[in-house]
Amino acid sequence: MHTGSLIILSGPSGVGKSTICRRLMIDPIENIFLSVSATERAQRCSELEGRDYYFKTSHEFSRMIAENQFLEWAKYGNHRYGTPLEPAQRHLNDGVDVLLEIEVQGAMTVKQNYPDAVFIFVVPPHMVSLQERLFHRNTESDIERLKRIELAREEFSYLSKYDYIVINDRLSEAVSKIRSIIIAERCNATRYSSDMLKDRFTDKS
Repeated sequence: MHTGSLIILSGPSGVGKSTICRRLMIDPIENIFLSVSATERAQRCSELEGRDYYFKTSHEFSRMIAENQFLEWAKYGNHRYGTPLEPAQRHLNDGVDVLLEIEVQGAMTVKQNYPDAVFIFVVPPHMVSLQERLFHRNTESDIERLKRIELAREEFSYLSKYDYIVINDRLSEAVSKIRSIIIAERCNATRYSSDMLKDRFTDKS
């Protein structure tokens, strides 16, 4: 049995990453695990513990860093976010692909440690639509929204670091494309070792 693959989904705040992940899990691909990040920011009224995030105090988050409990962590805006290591590593060892919805800074950390991971960047059809999405979700102040727009412009400079770019114009199409990418990557020849292929196709009769 081979280990699973890390699939990294990044994109600016407001582009629809969380919605895409939830849609992928409604009719999930076989053998895929959606990792839930931890954060020290306050829980929003629409969010559920363990579904959207694991909400931690700043002290708890710092303790997890000190105890190497994160696969990656990064500061985004004024708060820290991180991927719990144990569940991700356990599923990978069991041959299950692990989907991470993380910010660019964290994704670049993963790229250093897991260069064979699959990196997907979700972009809006244009900046105006991103501004409209941030405005309509009404979870930040005007100042915070402006900061997120500026941060998005910085994040776009990392597009060349990713393997795939998906435009989230129509949600159903974006979900379908990402699903296709995951399935195609499972057929990638680099995912198979020579020993695995030898065992599979050697005549043992």
